[in-house]
Amino acid sequence: MEISEIRTAAPAEGRAAVELETFALLDRLHIPYAWVAHETADTIADCDVVSEVLGISICKNLFLCNRQQTDFYLLMMPGDKPFKTKDLSPLLGCSRLSFAGPEHMERLLRTIPGSVSALELMFDTQAQVRLVMDRAVHDAAWFGCHPCKNDASLRLRTEDLLHVFLPHTGHDVTVVDL
Repeated sequence: MEISEIRTAAPAEGRAAVELETFALLDRLHIPYAWVAHETADTIADCDVVSEVLGISICKNLFLCNRQQTDFYLLMMPGDKPFKTKDLSPLLGCSRLSFAGPEHMERLLRTIPGSVSALELMFDTQAQVRLVMDRAVHDAAWFGCHPCKNDASLRLRTEDLLHVFLPHTGHDVTVVDL
């Protein structure tokens, strides 16, 4: 996979509008970041190469919903940790969780499968999506994610997500041990 040099300033052009909007918000909030451009990274295996360059672990982001498709969750967890809905459902007080369809992802977070990250919560102005973080991601100093499109990746301080970004978007975080 071809990966650009590490950059610490927002791109001026040549990126998707949603990415430029993401970088602009991070800059307005004075959240420092490092980022690289790369080929589309659709899997955690693709992200492992990017993680090595950025010196962090890009986390797995799963968009989930209840059976009635009325409650939505964005789960951030280590990429190498296996996920079982039966382990998470009782921690959230849900009888059964499943993957939410791409139409919900588009409607609530303005993104598509493979690109979702906590940064899309900036588009969830009604706070309809509940952020859930595995303790390992929550307690890490850094985390990696896509800037709303999976052909670039960011390195951010977790404390900036928790104490600057999430308060700006009006979201809280639920920490779980998976």
